[in-house]
Amino acid sequence: MRRDKSSSSDTGGLRLLLRALQYRNFRLFFVGQGISLIGDWMQSLAMSWLVYRLTNSALLLGVVGFTGQIPIFLLAPFAGVLADRSNRRRILVITRAVPIIQSFILALLTLTGTIAVWHIITLSLFLGLVNAFDIPTRQAFVVEMVEKREDLGNAIALNSFMFNGARLVGPSIAGIVIAVMGEGMCFLLNGISNIAVVSALLAMKITPRKTEVQVALLLQGVKEGFSYAFGFAPIRYILLLIGLLSLVGMPYSVLMPVFARDILHGGPSTLGFLMATWGVGALVGAVYLASRKSVLGLEKMIAIALSIFGIGLVVFSRSHLLWLSLLLLLLTGFGMMVQMASSNTVLQTIVDDDKRGRVMSIYTMAFIGTAPFGSLLAGSLASRIGAPNTLTIGGTLCILGSLIFASRLSSLKELVRPIYARAGGTSEAPPGTQTQV
Repeated sequence: MRRDKSSSSDTGGLRLLLRALQYRNFRLFFVGQGISLIGDWMQSLAMSWLVYRLTNSALLLGVVGFTGQIPIFLLAPFAGVLADRSNRRRILVITRAVPIIQSFILALLTLTGTIAVWHIITLSLFLGLVNAFDIPTRQAFVVEMVEKREDLGNAIALNSFMFNGARLVGPSIAGIVIAVMGEGMCFLLNGISNIAVVSALLAMKITPRKTEVQVALLLQGVKEGFSYAFGFAPIRYILLLIGLLSLVGMPYSVLMPVFARDILHGGPSTLGFLMATWGVGALVGAVYLASRKSVLGLEKMIAIALSIFGIGLVVFSRSHLLWLSLLLLLLTGFGMMVQMASSNTVLQTIVDDDKRGRVMSIYTMAFIGTAPFGSLLAGSLASRIGAPNTLTIGGTLCILGSLIFASRLSSLKELVRPIYARAGGTSEAPPGTQTQV
């Protein structure tokens, strides 16, 4: 009898965690995007390793990171208006099909031995232009794939799980592929993997949305989005904290080749293990957030998680032992995931539906769009004071930011609790939204 009850409980718990997969459109997206993201992470790691192998320059690692992300900072606000007022699936079909060409060009140049750093920088900039429209639209599109609003939070949580699962698998595969066949094969496999998500999007049955967007309304929509986001203190403080994390914390990733080769004395497989371990920590954080039934307490988790990330980054920067570095990246991965996803959860819970695309575009701008400046700054600092000292400074600033945010928690809670109550976030049932990165 006890065994039956336990089995029933386990099955019910699994069904609760995976309930958004009952929707055909979301199942297609989950599988197709999952395959594509594995390829994306393979290409990301391969590009970093290739740049460092060709140049031995931490500064150029930062430059490549900058060119790949600066378009997001400049164009994401316009993408948010399009995501609110246009056919989101049509946008995504284009933004997921175009990178196939980019990956195949990278593969051809690398496999033929004609690749140069300027090729990588140019193609990185091209991909950044595409991602500026892809990322905000993809986040807002989740709403259209789930029929029941009460399951939206679970869909966003599973999307986050998928993203970080790919972050775990992709670098691990890339490290092996680079060691055996070189970086070019990673680019080729990524191009092939993107076909999966394009096919999934085309197979969906989505109710058409209005697509007419005039230029004047587009500019007005951008202004409205910023006024709305920064006019409400909880949204403003969360976005500023995300921007800080992205500026001084996220650049750790562009310096990983330096730690893998010069500090830990490894090769591409070591780099793959480092990034994969970070992904494991992030995956654990995603599962933790997906299992939550309420948004209550997430404001506090934003501050705690950022402190965890900052401490882990500072200690990692001083480590010369592989096992210790892996353990610390596990911690930083968990901290960053919980901080970013908790921030996303609170934002998606308190934002008005007709402003969702624009707020998420500003979130993307703060999270990813600020990163290029951080990458450029980190690369420049690392070339002058070394990669370890650069990460120490970044981790310390993250800790300070979390303390400042924590000092404002009481006033922020007073403003968001009434909104939580109206959205159903104070009950035991899952709120309207939960986690996504």
